[in-house]
Amino acid sequence: MDTWQRRTVYYGVGVVVLMLIYALVYQQVTAVFEPETYTFVQSLQFIVETFTATGYGSHSPWESTVTNLVVMVMDISGVLLIFLALPVLLFPLFEETISTTPPTAADEIEDHVVICSFSPRVDMLTDELEVFDVPYVVIEPDRDRAVELIEEGIEVVHGDPESMDTLEAVNLESARALVADVDDSTNASIVLTAKAADPDVRCITFVEDPDIASYHRYAGSDHVFSPRRLIGESLASKVTTGITAEVGDAVEIGEDFEIVELPILAGSELVGETIAESGIRERTGANVVGAWFRGEFVSPPSLDARLDEQTILLVAGHERQLEPLKEMTLSDKRRRRRGHVVICGHGEVGSTVRERVAAEGVSCTTVDREANGGVDIVGDVTEKSVLQEAGVEDASTVILALASDTMTIFAALVVRQLNPEVEIIARADQTESVRKLYQAGADYVLALATVSGRMLASTIFEEDIISYDKQVEVIRFDAGSLVGETLAGADVRAETGCTVVAVERNGEVITELGPEFEIRDGDSVVVAGPDENITEFAARYE
Repeated sequence: MDTWQRRTVYYGVGVVVLMLIYALVYQQVTAVFEPETYTFVQSLQFIVETFTATGYGSHSPWESTVTNLVVMVMDISGVLLIFLALPVLLFPLFEETISTTPPTAADEIEDHVVICSFSPRVDMLTDELEVFDVPYVVIEPDRDRAVELIEEGIEVVHGDPESMDTLEAVNLESARALVADVDDSTNASIVLTAKAADPDVRCITFVEDPDIASYHRYAGSDHVFSPRRLIGESLASKVTTGITAEVGDAVEIGEDFEIVELPILAGSELVGETIAESGIRERTGANVVGAWFRGEFVSPPSLDARLDEQTILLVAGHERQLEPLKEMTLSDKRRRRRGHVVICGHGEVGSTVRERVAAEGVSCTTVDREANGGVDIVGDVTEKSVLQEAGVEDASTVILALASDTMTIFAALVVRQLNPEVEIIARADQTESVRKLYQAGADYVLALATVSGRMLASTIFEEDIISYDKQVEVIRFDAGSLVGETLAGADVRAETGCTVVAVERNGEVITELGPEFEIRDGDSVVVAGPDENITEFAARYE
């Protein structure tokens, strides 16, 4: 019996008992103070008429003041009980009638992803799944939260993700993967239940504490991700790529042909030039697929778009083309020295960054509020004196790996004021903080939810992506309706915002694609672009 039903029973019983008591009181009062007497049934009828407002005055007038006072009390009680019934009974009944009831099963779904509980990183994953038209279902144990998700357009089933019945109700045996993102202990329990229901299902779990990852694997998890370690490694890769002359974060398309992102550093020869003025294509042969301008991705970028130290280019080409382009993105200062790195924060993220950066032989200083192994300077990173002691004014890169987005934003402002030329790479917990960090002066921002969600999608699809922090895909499609078209005639970039970077033909990857290149039957095209543009490409040409 739910709350509303229990409340209704109590209300009904209370009203009946009160009416019986009032009937008895009315019978006794009229017998003593009035010339006319009534039976108990007649008295009860009068009380019912009074409470329901259908028979006022049937026994009036009364001669006694006492009787009139008693009747007045009964009248007021009846009206109050009627008004009380509205918020207590009728309104909840109306809400329950019109409210969404979350389903408890999704047994007709197949080749889907079962997601146990909803989180920001799962939000990113569902976006990825929808782009590729992969069905999914989220198991949410909280009913109210399940209703909210349904109203947001998320496919949800209300149930206990640790229950065998719930997993069977979402057709786990036909799922391509299960993702558990509740908490460390619950995730392990979910995997045990899932493997009991279907030993072959692929299970992916998250752990906040990397030390217990082995327990998840023992429970049967096929992939265990530690989001903070993951973003730490991503931050470190930006540092090591930025301070060396090597091309990193590349997706290999064919032999010696890659798609890569290249950050333009302060002081490089490209800063201040438009894409047309830079002559990248003419000077290196590399093709600019897209670019991030202060955190916003544009594909294809306008030839009039101006490059600055916060621009990141997405380019495709052979290694012999990408290496000289990488040199063009570096400043003379960066070419002469590897630089010093200041790491603000020494939690799971910061310690991972330090480990990776130190392994590259790069000098680094770590700052944290608490003294522990690996912390060089103890203090508040939002204070100038602490940052000056850490050498921020002479550093080449500052990594902000703080637990609070608010503190990270403020620290970015302080660092930028101390050293306008330093490269600031920041970690953000919430995706909505990314834009603020760019406005505060950060050169590169990684959102924890985005990195985790992209890693999930990459694992499920078993496909390469440019990097886990950007919404860009490199996908192979059958030529479809492009067969017989030339690249100039199809004008794929103008129509969809995607770029055809290569064509696979008879087992060979063709990367030298001129405007008159004609796509033939049996070809596969390799396309790069943002998620939404990839979706548009698939809808138009497949």
